Amino acid sequence: MPVNALLSSLPLAEGSTHAHTGAWVAAVLRSRIAEGQLLPGAKLSEQALSAAMGVSRNTLREAFAVLDHELVITRIPNRGVFVSSPGPEGVREIYAVRRMIEPAAVLWGPDLDVAALAAIIVDARAALEEGNIAKMADANQCFHEELVRATGSVHLQELMTKVLAQMRLVFHAMGDAPDFHSHYVELNAALVELLQSGKREQAAEEMRGYLDRAEAELLSHLGDSEGN
Repeated sequence: MPVNALLSSLPLAEGSTHAHTGAWVAAVLRSRIAEGQLLPGAKLSEQALSAAMGVSRNTLREAFAVLDHELVITRIPNRGVFVSSPGPEGVREIYAVRRMIEPAAVLWGPDLDVAALAAIIVDARAALEEGNIAKMADANQCFHEELVRATGSVHLQELMTKVLAQMRLVFHAMGDAPDFHSHYVELNAALVELLQSGKREQAAEEMRGYLDRAEAELLSHLGDSEGN
């Protein structure tokens, strides 16, 4: 979504206490990035965003500081603030976090909702049938978010939201490799089948291999892109 179009859809502060904190603004912008509404390289105008959201520029700068620390935006002196385009080191960091959280969620998560995961697979397969890469990416994000929800931990879910925002930016680097998204539809489906059979330990092992494969594929693609 172009930034100008996004501005009209942003929530307005409306005077509530939490709305005047940098954390609230950061959460709104982070969610837009995770949903794919703000793309890598998009410039974030202080003036336009502060006016659209009804917050001060100081509050917006607080939000930018949070998002900069999370590596989802980049501040370039004398040029402005931009949505990040993660490179190889960013990918390695993302997958280091995911390998610690997701297999554990599959193996031990007390709130695992296999029916919800299966419903996401239905949506993902419909997107695959349509050849709709954006919808496949959306379904994939929802799938992994649901996996981490199984932990029952608010803090882990908040961490995963940050990781998913970074993942969305990485996914855009794979826009010219549609098979990257399509074959993960069936890999996710295979995980659900294992979970439906109660094979959580095997599913966790498959999850670890899945993440290793995805990281290697992304790093290979980014290496090829940087070499061109």
